Amino acid sequence: MIVPRALSRRLPSRLTSESLLLGGATLYVAVFCLLPLLRLLAEPLAADTGGGWQMVVRVLGARATTTAFWNTLEAGLASTLLAVVVGGGLAIVVGLTTVRARGLLTFICLIPLLIPAQIAALAWLELAGPNSPLLRLIGLGVATGQRNPLYSAGGVIWLLGLEHAPMVFLAARAGLRALPNDLVEAARMAGARGPRIVLTIVLPLLRPALLAGAALAFVSAIGNFGVSALLGIPGRFPMLTTLIYRRLNGFGPDVLAEVAVLAMILAGLAGAGLLLQAWAWGRQNRHAARDTAALAPLPLGRWRLLVEGGLWLFLGLTALMPLAALTGAALAPALGVATTWDSATLDHFRAVFANPVMLRALTNSFTLATVAGGVGLVVAAPLAYFIVTRRAPLARALNYIADMPYALPGIILSISCILLYLKPLPGLGIGLYNSFWILLVAYLGRFLALSLRPAMAGVAQIDPALEEAARVAGAGPMARFFAIVLPLAAPAAAAGGLLVFLAAFNELTVSALLWSAGHETLGVMVFSLTDEGNSNAAAAVSVIAVLATLAVALAATVFARAARLPKGVLPWQD
Repeated sequence: MIVPRALSRRLPSRLTSESLLLGGATLYVAVFCLLPLLRLLAEPLAADTGGGWQMVVRVLGARATTTAFWNTLEAGLASTLLAVVVGGGLAIVVGLTTVRARGLLTFICLIPLLIPAQIAALAWLELAGPNSPLLRLIGLGVATGQRNPLYSAGGVIWLLGLEHAPMVFLAARAGLRALPNDLVEAARMAGARGPRIVLTIVLPLLRPALLAGAALAFVSAIGNFGVSALLGIPGRFPMLTTLIYRRLNGFGPDVLAEVAVLAMILAGLAGAGLLLQAWAWGRQNRHAARDTAALAPLPLGRWRLLVEGGLWLFLGLTALMPLAALTGAALAPALGVATTWDSATLDHFRAVFANPVMLRALTNSFTLATVAGGVGLVVAAPLAYFIVTRRAPLARALNYIADMPYALPGIILSISCILLYLKPLPGLGIGLYNSFWILLVAYLGRFLALSLRPAMAGVAQIDPALEEAARVAGAGPMARFFAIVLPLAAPAAAAGGLLVFLAAFNELTVSALLWSAGHETLGVMVFSLTDEGNSNAAAAVSVIAVLATLAVALAATVFARAARLPKGVLPWQD
């Protein structure tokens, strides 16, 4: 068969351009997201690692496993209920009423989402401890020598609930924006007041969104390491994450097959939560309003000052006071000494910057976060383009697989990477275990989903007519992507890169099992200092981390406004 010369030149070019982008994105997702999880699935039954059905049965029947399982389930369910009450309530008050300063209130509501779990736990420990200057000031301080009440199951549940309430808040806020305004207006015209409208119309329609947020809060709670380690271990309330950490930290790679079984239990619980979330969002999307006016805020009338006062009081106590207590501990001259204007000192901050290990951890965290954010930005743009514009099964599969490392508890990814990279890479002889590179590989897989969502939102905002016009003019897929899609989607992808930096800079759940001497991270140092009893130094490091996080969040907000990014690209945008 004779092929025309023009066609023979166009066909390979077309195939190469499309396969280059899609093939590169597929390879990235397969190597960094899918391969480690597949290795985890194979480990429990691998005979050459001490696995097998007998070992699986023994681990499942062990008393430590059953205790940790039921504690994890208890903490997950109870904290989820608290997160729904707090997050759902705040979303309704802030998003559905005429309270003032809604943008600022939204940001404060989402502060627990920006502050890492280990820093939040340390802040609450300082607030509720015997050395708390704030509680002493109002006469509610714990007596010296008395056990901190947060070292208990109740403390773990309380902190996990507050930590994950922003997830319910975001889900509920999205649900509120999708509610049909005509139902609320009809109820108003019929004489219904605000409370009745909320109870009879808003809450029933908001139920799928609340359920989706609750599922996310549950998955995050059972996989949380910072809170369960800092509060649960001293409080003798073991959970699956801390059981995995203590087994692997105590016995090393010899128990990898056993901790893989524990990780599979955790993955099963998380998988159930993720399926519930997908089902709930499906129901929410079916009932969402299409092309209707935005829901008008419910007037508070003479109750506005009271509602605003209660709202600011609650947020001040739960979001701002712990950070103030953390700052007080960082300024205290020594452990057990109250912080006053006369005794406050910056010695702990000076010690942080004079400590080479601390500076190395700061450098490692900054490097990991920067590289993860930059690589995520580069990969997310073409991947988002294929997921949004191509409805093929491969595009949907890439979307789901990219979500898995971030949706599942981070400790599962840690174990997966240890299993995959414990031995040198075949054919290369290069070992990643106990090195900086295993941290980077884990981060590249973990945070891809976080950079992908904003990029997908940016691509979805592009008018398809622009790309169609370029296609008619003869531009190939690669030319259309670089000339049209990439410039328009780049600001949203950059915002995703900033989100990755925020999440990776203070990360602990993944790093707790992957760090090694010389390759410490900021989150690991906060945890180690607290575990050693050096809470003042840990507080100083935490304050530095919080200030850096808030500075990046502010920069991301300014960038988002300047680039006119669509709402929702940054979670705190209102």
